[in-house]
Amino acid sequence: MKEGPDIAQIGALIGDPARANMLAALTGGRALTATELAGVGGITVQTASTHLAKLEAGGLLTQRKQGRHRYFTLADEAAARLIESMMGFAAGRGHLRHQPGPKEPALRKARICYDHLAGDYGVRMLDSLIASGSIEAVGEGLALTEKGESDLKCIGIDVGDLRSSRRPLCRSCLDWSERRAHLAGSLGKALLSSFLDKGWARRTAESRSIIFSPEGNRQFLMLFPIDG
Repeated sequence: MKEGPDIAQIGALIGDPARANMLAALTGGRALTATELAGVGGITVQTASTHLAKLEAGGLLTQRKQGRHRYFTLADEAAARLIESMMGFAAGRGHLRHQPGPKEPALRKARICYDHLAGDYGVRMLDSLIASGSIEAVGEGLALTEKGESDLKCIGIDVGDLRSSRRPLCRSCLDWSERRAHLAGSLGKALLSSFLDKGWARRTAESRSIIFSPEGNRQFLMLFPIDG
């Protein structure tokens, strides 16, 4: 087909192993330098700079300067969603770098997916919100109910502010380790930010893992119960 979107170009950009590793590292939401990304890709900084320029030209990455340093991030949520969905697709068809049965249990329990909670806890949170009637499935999408808006206000989430954003409020995101959906969108981001701000959880250095404190773990399980 000579007309329409050129998916071959995007596929070629992502298909290089070093570039794929760098893109996967950036789904953690942190801005990384070329040196850090070179380490992730297992290549030299000079080679990494060439790869990063190609990814930026292809619309997958963006960069910003701070002082003498340049930091790279995924271009936007759409780019993050593309990479995460490809990771889920690959995992679902057995294309894994190691055998299932997590090499890093903390990563599968709770991790950051661009800017929202993923892993077992991310799936649990969405399941609980749906079971309680706070969120309802609408076709393949998600919608916050009036009950949900009221419940979220009780825990300090101002949905009115979130609705003013051009970003979708609720969005389903396929979890690569659980093979089920977790909650993305501005609400998913707000909930994770709330857990971090309250000290229930913290990010870990050089990993996408989210570590809950004993009290944070207790509060999270109480807030998002699962029957059965």
